[in-house]
Amino acid sequence: MADSPNRDPMQSVLSPTVIVRRKKKSGHGGHHGGAWKIAYADFVTAMMAFFLLMWLLGSTSKYDKQGIEDYFNTPLSTIFGGKDGSGAARTSVIDGGGRDLSSSRPGEATKSQPQPLPKTPVRAAAAAAEDDMQRLQQLKQKLSALIEHTPALRAYKDQIRIDITSEGLRIEIVDSLKRPMFASGSAKLEAYVVTILSQIGASLNDVDNRVSIAGHTDAVPYSGGEAGYSNWELSSERANAARRALIAGGMSEGKILQVRGLADVLPLNKAVADEPTNRRISILVLNKAAEKAFFTDGGRTTVDESQPVSSVIPATVEEQPAKPQGASPGGEPPSKG
Repeated sequence: MADSPNRDPMQSVLSPTVIVRRKKKSGHGGHHGGAWKIAYADFVTAMMAFFLLMWLLGSTSKYDKQGIEDYFNTPLSTIFGGKDGSGAARTSVIDGGGRDLSSSRPGEATKSQPQPLPKTPVRAAAAAAEDDMQRLQQLKQKLSALIEHTPALRAYKDQIRIDITSEGLRIEIVDSLKRPMFASGSAKLEAYVVTILSQIGASLNDVDNRVSIAGHTDAVPYSGGEAGYSNWELSSERANAARRALIAGGMSEGKILQVRGLADVLPLNKAVADEPTNRRISILVLNKAAEKAFFTDGGRTTVDESQPVSSVIPATVEEQPAKPQGASPGGEPPSKG
């Protein structure tokens, strides 16, 4: 505004100029501030803690939650003092609260704790049994390869049967209609059987397991000969003949644990009385458990032949001519003298 014409010019120069500043209100700009961020961070932290607590409660067993509840329900005087409130010093705050969560309860150990390892003697026995079985399996493979690659044995492989039983490795040499193992009605081994037993005997020294030998006959009653002589005597003599052939082939005599005759009580084929495969020699390489049982039980029967080895019996049996009534197993009775 221009000065009034009546105003003194000097007074205008000397008077101070008044400057008025007016601040414009910026409005509500709270969203640009930081207070809400702090509140939101507190909220997120609380929610995280809440969901963490819910997860812990869901993963805790009912028994553990009960223990925690009992612990916090205990008065402080019990925790830090004596149970009578006397204030006696405690050695551990655990003594004052609830049940010990580390203690086991029936039904909970399998859920929260791993099963304890077997005792050392049990593990050692299991490992020894496994090693024993592996040795017998290796012996079986070696004998099978020996039969396959030895011409003197390969020609008779249909009469040699090898399998694993619950008591060890069983080797059976069975009779054949066209190729009998023994002379008619006697315990004398044919030459080819001596060859088979000699080859097998040397291989049995590869393991330190003991050996049980059993002789078997068919079910045809033995007639003639000495009074009282039967399939029992004949099977026993044939088992001993096999023992001598094994030792002559190189098997250590100290490996023999048992030699016996079983007559016709364990036939491979019960339907045919004079079935050739029922006449056989069984050689059982005992595993350590069966050997121990033999001595522990006072020499009880150890040969596991209660179940016929049907898996190795040929599907068809050669038909053989009918024998006269009363004939002896394998032919005529042994001659006297």
